[in-house]
Amino acid sequence: MKKSAIFGQTRGLSKINMTQANIDLNYPLLRIYAYYRLGLSSLLLLMFSSDLAPNVLGRDDSSLFIYTATIYTTLNFITLITLWQRRFTPSSQQIFTLLLADSVALILFVHASGGLGSGLGFLLLVTVAAGGIFLRTQLSSALAAFTTLLIFAETLYSSTSTGPDSRSLFTAGVLGALIFGCALALNYLSTKLRLSALEAANQAAHAAHLEQLAQLIIERMQTGIVVANESGQVELINRSAQSLLNWPRKNSHEARLADIEELEEHVRLWQTHPHTRAPSIKANNSQHEVRLRFANLSTTAGESNHGSASDTLIFVEDTRGLHREAQNLKLASLGRLTASIAHEIRNPLGAISHAGQLLAESPELNKADQRLTEIIETNTERVNQIIENVLQLSRRRPTRPEPIDLRPWVEQFILDYRENNSCELQLINAGKQANIQTRIDTSHLSQVLTNLTDNGLRHSQQTIGEALLSYELGIESETQLPYLKVIDEGEGISLDSLAHIFEPFFTTEATGSGLGLYLSKELCEANHANLNFQRTDDNKSCFRIDFAHPDRMF
Repeated sequence: MKKSAIFGQTRGLSKINMTQANIDLNYPLLRIYAYYRLGLSSLLLLMFSSDLAPNVLGRDDSSLFIYTATIYTTLNFITLITLWQRRFTPSSQQIFTLLLADSVALILFVHASGGLGSGLGFLLLVTVAAGGIFLRTQLSSALAAFTTLLIFAETLYSSTSTGPDSRSLFTAGVLGALIFGCALALNYLSTKLRLSALEAANQAAHAAHLEQLAQLIIERMQTGIVVANESGQVELINRSAQSLLNWPRKNSHEARLADIEELEEHVRLWQTHPHTRAPSIKANNSQHEVRLRFANLSTTAGESNHGSASDTLIFVEDTRGLHREAQNLKLASLGRLTASIAHEIRNPLGAISHAGQLLAESPELNKADQRLTEIIETNTERVNQIIENVLQLSRRRPTRPEPIDLRPWVEQFILDYRENNSCELQLINAGKQANIQTRIDTSHLSQVLTNLTDNGLRHSQQTIGEALLSYELGIESETQLPYLKVIDEGEGISLDSLAHIFEPFFTTEATGSGLGLYLSKELCEANHANLNFQRTDDNKSCFRIDFAHPDRMF
C-alpha cells in the first residue's frame, strides 16, 4: 500500500472511529490528568484547612469553598479509581461531562475566593487545554464557550453587590480569549499528532502484514531457503529446505550447517571460491537430489563482500523439475527421431524375422542351424520390443491426474494381475489409516506397477524358485505423503549398478531392453511422484513410490 493511500484512509476515518482512536491514544494522558485533578483539589482543601492562604482561599464564602473542595476531591478520587480499571474506557461525552464538572468546580472556587482577582481563574486554562487534547474540535470549542460564559456570569454576579467593575470585566474578557485560544491551539496540535500517530500505526500494521506475507511465501515456496550466519548457525529455514535436505533437527532454532556435512563443505568452498558451481547432491541420505546456489546477504549493488563475515543465503532447488524439463526435450527429439527411422528399421527387421521363420521350417536343417534360427528370432523380437518401448516414450500422452484411494485401487490391481498370472501377491498395511489418498493418472500408475511387479516376480522366481511379491502401503509420518513399496525376494541390485538402473537402455540381463525402469520413473515424475530403489529393514529388494499430496494441483 502506498503512503498516500494510507494517508487517505486515515483521513477518511469516521467520527466515531476517530473518537475511539483519540481515547485509545490519549488514555495515558487522561490518567495523568486524573492525578492532576485529585492533586489540585486535595491541595486546595489542605491549604484551606491549614489557613495557609486565608486572604485568598474562601475569602468571600468559606462554606461554599469547603463544600466544593470536599465534593470535588471525592469525585476526583472515584474517577481515578475507575480509570485504573483497564476495562473502563470513557466516551467523549463522559470526558466532556468530566471537564465540564471541573470548570464548574473551579468557577465555584473563584467565586468563593473573591472573583478573578484571586488568580484561581487561570486554572481553567488547564481544564480547557485538556479538552483540546481529549475532545474533538466541536466539543472542545463548546467546553471553551461554556467555561467563558461561566466566567462572565460569575463576574456579572459578583458586580451586583459591589457595582460595575470595568477592570473585572476586562480581566474576564482576556481570560475568555485565552481560553478560546488555548482550546483551539491545543486541539489543532493534538489533531495533527493524532493523525500522525494513526498514520504511523497504519504503516506499522501494513509493514507487519507484509512481513507476515513474506514469511508465509518463504515458508510455502517450493524452493528451499536457508539463511546461516558466519558461525554456521541457521537463522532461517523453510519447510521445503528441511524436506529436500532431510534436515535432522526439526527445531529450526537449534539447526546448524554442521548438521549436514555436505552442505557445510559446499558453503565453505563457495566462501573461498565464490565462482565455483556447487554440484547436485543428495544430502543426509535424502531421496531428493538438490542443487545449491549461494548468495551473500551483505552484498550490495556493485560490491562483492564474499570475504567478509556476513549471513549466507542458500537456495535449495529440487533437480527433478529441471531433469523433467530436460527429459521432455530429450523425448521430443527422440520422438522425431523414432518417427523417421521406425519404418526404415521395421521393414528389414520384419524381413529378417520372416526369413528366419521360413528357414526354421526347412527339414534339412541340423540342430546347430536350428539353434541359429532361434537366436535370430529371439533377437528380432528383442529389437522390435525396443522400438515399441521407444515409440511408447515418444508418444506418451499428457497426464490426467485424478484423486484415488490407494488401498482399494492396489487391492483391485492385485486381483486383476492374479487372473492373468500364476503368482503369490500380498498387501501389507504399514499404518492404520482408513483412507490413503493421492492424485495420479491411474493408467500411468497401472503401467508402472505392472512393470515393477513383472520384474520383482522374475527376480523372486530366479532366487527362491517361487513367484512371490509383497506390497507395503502407508503414509510417511514426517511428510504425511503416501507411499507404496514393491518388495521382492530377489538378490537385489549391486552397488555398481545402483546409480544406473534408471538410465535408458541400461540392463543387467541379456534379454532386457533397459527401458522398463526408465519408463516407470518417467511416468512417476510426470505425476509428481518419486520412484527409488532401497533395501528394507530385513535387507530385501524394494522399489518405493512416494506419491504427491492429494490436494496438490498440477
